[in-house]
Amino acid sequence: MKGRRVTDDAKRSGFSRRSFLRGGAAGALSGGLATGLLAGEAGAAAADAEATETVGPGPVEIELEVNGVASRLAVEPRVTLLDGLRDRLDVTGPKRVCDRGTCGACTVLEDGRPIYACSRLMIESAGRSITTVEGLGSPDAMHDVQQAFVDHDAQQCGYCTPGFVVATAALLARHPAPSEPEIEAGLGGNFCRCGTYKGIRAVVAGGKGGGVSGG
Repeated sequence: MKGRRVTDDAKRSGFSRRSFLRGGAAGALSGGLATGLLAGEAGAAAADAEATETVGPGPVEIELEVNGVASRLAVEPRVTLLDGLRDRLDVTGPKRVCDRGTCGACTVLEDGRPIYACSRLMIESAGRSITTVEGLGSPDAMHDVQQAFVDHDAQQCGYCTPGFVVATAALLARHPAPSEPEIEAGLGGNFCRCGTYKGIRAVVAGGKGGGVSGG
């Protein structure tokens, strides 16, 4: 009676020792297949790693152009573009504020594209052209965007200003008459703790009116 009761319970539940063994065998088979697939992927990754040139940990010789000037220097692979510009090339326009790619104070142009210099390794910019706020214009010959920031008093403490100037120049170069979504996309990565957004908007409005050029 006792054995019978166990069998009846198994029938009612749909679970039996036989189904358990079948499931275990299927699990082992699928696990083996998954392990084989993972091993294959790991092998492919290892092959790719072997084909990739490894640099460091010592300094690596690189060449890049900064504000129109060719520069050659040796940097450790861990050095960010921001630190390399400021500490090695004495280009101090890009500011280290958050150092986490969240505020935009370190914005520079790499081959014309705005990037956070704190979030890019300098060796990744080898062979590329970097433009900082210094490269846009000088006090004696200011870029249109730089002049507009002065005219509209679009700065207070000034720490975020270089990044905003570079990002605004890039925005107006891509979109001479930017829409609101384009403005939000172009400047949304830059943050002003002093709250000078009204003046910055006026700069962009000047661009939309044809008075400010991003080029």
